[in-house]
Amino acid sequence: MANAAGLVAGYALDSLLGDPRRWHPVAGFGRAAGALEQRVYRPDRTAGAVFTALAVGAPVLLGVAGTLATRRRPLARAALVAAGTWTVLGGRTLRHESRAMARALQRGDLPAARGRLNHLCGRDPSTLGESELARATVESVAENTSDAVVAPLLWGAVAGLPGLLGYRAANTLDAMVGHRSPRHARFGTPAARLDDLLNLAPARLTGLLTIAVAPAAHGDRRAALRIWRRDRNDHPSPNAGQCEAAMAGALGVRLGGRNIYFGRAETRPFLGDGPRPEARHLKRAARISGAVGLAALGLAATYPVTVGRLVGAAGRSVLRGLARSAAGEVSEGSGR
Repeated sequence: MANAAGLVAGYALDSLLGDPRRWHPVAGFGRAAGALEQRVYRPDRTAGAVFTALAVGAPVLLGVAGTLATRRRPLARAALVAAGTWTVLGGRTLRHESRAMARALQRGDLPAARGRLNHLCGRDPSTLGESELARATVESVAENTSDAVVAPLLWGAVAGLPGLLGYRAANTLDAMVGHRSPRHARFGTPAARLDDLLNLAPARLTGLLTIAVAPAAHGDRRAALRIWRRDRNDHPSPNAGQCEAAMAGALGVRLGGRNIYFGRAETRPFLGDGPRPEARHLKRAARISGAVGLAALGLAATYPVTVGRLVGAAGRSVLRGLARSAAGEVSEGSGR
């Protein structure tokens, strides 16, 4: 109950306040991880694995310590989980950026729109027009609805405070070193693979929830399901395609194509059938993102008091059985 209440309270704080404007803990973690990278970096995967284990392990241990310290203090546990949830969620900021981009494009203010794009993704906006800026925004909203909303809620429901902090740490490391730059080609692989693994279930849940809530933004649920089933595995990412294909179908647009980053370019398969996104699609994408977040919150809040309770009871029963078996073996040994 304390974990469930904390998830709901943390989601409410994010919806009301958004990201902390100063002293954001995730930014502080990023600086600490950057300093650690400078100490352990070598251009190989072993060093990357050590870096990932240390950088993710520290927040997980912090979460475990907080969980143990509040084991018999449900109000303190709920407060800790609420603070952790607020820290790791980014739903309000994501929706705000999508709507801000829509306003800039509707005004025809391309310089302002290009200036906002780096708040959402790492593409080079300098040569992008309205359609490409809108496409980049829709794709970022789709993927980050999973990364910044659904996945933290899911891991918070399953693993409490350690799950919240550990997931955000892994996702932040992927953003820092998981891309294909010359420096991080091998060093960043463990962080990228860990992030892929942790997002397998959340990304697929995000795709399904996007289909379910498509009518909230005047989308076609059947079209969203059709595009998701057809195109979700065409994306080079094992997870992003799940979210982007469902969003493309829900909005009735076509995503994918050539993406220009700083110093490199990637060409991705098309997802969806409709026209290229425009400014008018961005507010609908934000509405879908918000509806997906609320649906994910409902699932996350009910998990600890339903399935989670059953799993916990089963786990405790297995541990008691193992303890009795061990005690019996010790008794038999001493009798002989």
